[in-house]
Amino acid sequence: MNGLEVLRSSLRGMTSNKMRSALTLLGVLIGVGSVILLVGVGSGSAKAVAAQIDSLGTSTLTVRAGGGGSSAGGIRFQNLTLAVSDALAVKDQAPDIKAVVPEVTTSQTITAGTVSTTAQIVGTTSDYFSVTNSPVAHGTSFTANDYATARRLVVIGAQLATTLFPSTDAVGKTLIIGSTPYLVNGVMAAKDSTGFENTNTVLVAPLTRVQQSISGYGNLSSIVLQATGSGTVTAAQAEATTIINSTLKITNPTDATYSISNQSQLLTARTSATSTFTAMLAAVAGISLLVGGIGVTNIMLVTVTERTREIGIRKALGATRGAIMGQFLTEATLLSLIGGVLGVAAAVIGSQFSIMGVKPSIVTSSIVLALGVSMAIGIFFGGYPAARAAAMRPVDALRHD
Repeated sequence: MNGLEVLRSSLRGMTSNKMRSALTLLGVLIGVGSVILLVGVGSGSAKAVAAQIDSLGTSTLTVRAGGGGSSAGGIRFQNLTLAVSDALAVKDQAPDIKAVVPEVTTSQTITAGTVSTTAQIVGTTSDYFSVTNSPVAHGTSFTANDYATARRLVVIGAQLATTLFPSTDAVGKTLIIGSTPYLVNGVMAAKDSTGFENTNTVLVAPLTRVQQSISGYGNLSSIVLQATGSGTVTAAQAEATTIINSTLKITNPTDATYSISNQSQLLTARTSATSTFTAMLAAVAGISLLVGGIGVTNIMLVTVTERTREIGIRKALGATRGAIMGQFLTEATLLSLIGGVLGVAAAVIGSQFSIMGVKPSIVTSSIVLALGVSMAIGIFFGGYPAARAAAMRPVDALRHD
């Protein structure tokens, strides 16, 4: 038999039992589609995180409490306070730091009319919106005077605005935090978000008001610094380290009770986390692909058993072992390859929807790899049934009922 005849014979074998072939295709389809789609989820998550970090700019630094120090080492643990923020804002001491944005973060139940939801509240200064690249799309942000007088006004994220005021413009409306009314002064522009962090659901208010009514006059959650340019980030970080160590009276760098990270470091850390996440998803999906391959072996063994007499007749008429093996191997490979192509199509369709809050980003290499693996599955898992068929003795095959 030439190649075309082998292909035709394999297709006839597949269509002779459509339901069985369809179920085999389904197993491979699910495996291939899962691998491509879940790798796409990991890739989409990584891209969203990178875009989110990039939106902050390459000239920002973040100071957070926590570091190598401990009370056991004789150093009293000290958190970030407004005194640290004020020291960083002195231009003579930090010429490479353009802006200093202290932040207090907490969660509270927010009510607007009959609607209630829990949201993250950020108490900060008016520089927050420019430094974190969070422009106000409707209304206005609060001013330095609003901060100084601790006015009861807020700027909310786009999604939070839709949740609290689904049928009306949020600007100028009143919402309740605890038992205190606040005026909605503005709504921030919608930003891309990930399943891990959604900046569209935050509420931003003057730090003075948040400390007075919500969080109390405790420690800061973080301090965001903006360097004078992307080329002065390292100098700004060094200046910040010197100032904070002096303010907190830290003489040994290993006893630091804070950490300073720039966007490059943050991106590296989060990329590493999402890469691990992607690998785990791919491993889970790979198991389903393995199960699909086992299904190919099972179905091909059944097919060989059912067509034993046909094999005997063909061998009696002079068919070689190679021809018999080639036919069944081609059939197994076709089943796997068609299932793989359908799996790719299913993954592309599935990528149009968000999964776990993440829009999948299909990776071309994963498609090529998945199709290659599906072909390998057909060859590997179809190899044993094909070899078994080729090894049959004609006399034994013809006796089979």
